[in-house]
Amino acid sequence: MTGWEERVGRWLLAALFAAGAVQKALEPSASENLLQGVGLPGFLVWPALVFNAAAAAALLAGVFIRPIALALAAYSAVTSVFHFIPNDGWQMSIFVKNWAIAGGLLVLAAHHRR
Repeated sequence: MTGWEERVGRWLLAALFAAGAVQKALEPSASENLLQGVGLPGFLVWPALVFNAAAAAALLAGVFIRPIALALAAYSAVTSVFHFIPNDGWQMSIFVKNWAIAGGLLVLAAHHRR
């Protein structure tokens, strides 16, 4: 049985990734440009959208929490490279935020070690 704090935390994290899926669906060119800017094909926006949506749904439902949290932590860490622009304070705050989210997801995964 999980406490309300863990459940609300999962829902807040899910909201972030669900919003990312919606953003990719409504404005795919923004993500495509980020991907292409680091030499990756723009079509990767679509598997990222599916991953964001499916992972958010799993967190909301409370299923596969540990593997989903670990996968999202890795995703957050890897995607932070798109925001590593040292002379842009806004992008650097997003870079650090992604690492903080990865940390919270690792704590969630540790909480669900069985």
